[in-house]
Amino acid sequence: MKVIITGASGMVGEGVLHECLTDSSIDQVLVIGRKPCGTNHPKLKEILHNDFFDISPVADKLKDFDACFFCLGVSSVGMKEEKYHHLTYDLTVSFAEVLKKESPKITFCYISGSGTDSTEKGRSMWARVKGKTENKLLSMFENVYMFRPGYMQPTKGLNNTLGYYKYLSWAYPLLRALFPKFVSTLAELGQSMISVAKKGYDKKILEVGDIRRARFNKEVK
Repeated sequence: MKVIITGASGMVGEGVLHECLTDSSIDQVLVIGRKPCGTNHPKLKEILHNDFFDISPVADKLKDFDACFFCLGVSSVGMKEEKYHHLTYDLTVSFAEVLKKESPKITFCYISGSGTDSTEKGRSMWARVKGKTENKLLSMFENVYMFRPGYMQPTKGLNNTLGYYKYLSWAYPLLRALFPKFVSTLAELGQSMISVAKKGYDKKILEVGDIRRARFNKEVK
């Protein structure tokens, strides 16, 4: 497969990139980001592009890809809804529209989050915006999957693990035992995305339990 990854300079995107580079079924990985992802590998190519609201200048480099793992995102903490909507919904949809034109058969995998509100009417601002983004993407692509991770145990040795995880990682076995529906590893997320891109899945929205199961998924496309 040939895959595109966004957000590879963040914790989730770096983890997904790591799994892609170690998976023998993936021949080429194209990372698109505002700054270098900090990884070198024979099958990795990188495009630096500042404006994700307009990726038309690099559109010709997005042709004939099999999958896109969209891991780009921002925290809603301290942010007003208008700005969060712009940086989440508007940015993602703008990117997806260009990508669809260049690779119309692509499988689009979007990193959302546990608790996302598909009704778009709940009290939680971030959950409504994520739900709206999911719903739009589901209407745009034939092969499209929403991934809703909860707590993710970081992959050891990577560079972009969020600082607070060093205070939580020790509790991972306990958290997984007590809250199996909300806890996975970052490696499981990456492996699940790769598996779904190759074989499909019987649900378009994958909660944590689905993320853990989909790694072993049989082909459903």
